[in-house]
Amino acid sequence: MYKVFINDKPIIITSSSKKENNFPVYVFKNTVIDEVIHKLKNDDFKGINLYTTDLEDDWKLFLTHFDVVKAAGGLVINPNKEVLFIYRNNVWDLPKGHIEKNESTENAAIREVEEECGIEQLSIIQKLITTYHIYFLDGIKLKETHWFLMHSDDSKKLIPQLEEGITEVAFKNSNEIEMVFKNTYSNIKMVYENYLQRFNE
Repeated sequence: MYKVFINDKPIIITSSSKKENNFPVYVFKNTVIDEVIHKLKNDDFKGINLYTTDLEDDWKLFLTHFDVVKAAGGLVINPNKEVLFIYRNNVWDLPKGHIEKNESTENAAIREVEEECGIEQLSIIQKLITTYHIYFLDGIKLKETHWFLMHSDDSKKLIPQLEEGITEVAFKNSNEIEMVFKNTYSNIKMVYENYLQRFNE
């Protein structure tokens, strides 16, 4: 299954016939992707399921409709198992950014977290998940973000990257994360939930 968000509304591309939501179901091969995007962008639907019998081939076909922008980021935990969040454009987010030419995904993730948060002593523990969302800037783009679980012992005051629109950087405990989730993106919730499922003892 692949889940791609437009304005926090999902396009779910799946080969499973089991329906797990109340979104309409369309057959992928009979669907015009531009029409799906239009319906979600204009609030006609809250989400949509695209059923396919060949998930990987149809996913590749789906990607051909977009300029794919690759990015990488981190869910950073400290020794207290708190999670590092940034506040950008009045929304809580996790640090991430574009992968530069000839840069590895892992190096890009560490570089972006360091730049956006002013943090050091980062180490990657494991790859978490890849998320996808569509946005509109000089055409229709699909951002593919590779997320890594990271750890840092850095205890100094963190400095947000103001030129990137980040106004706050903070580690949040589980109670504070509940408040964060009232003002964040669906993809960010997916990353955190993936972390909880795999690493929460």
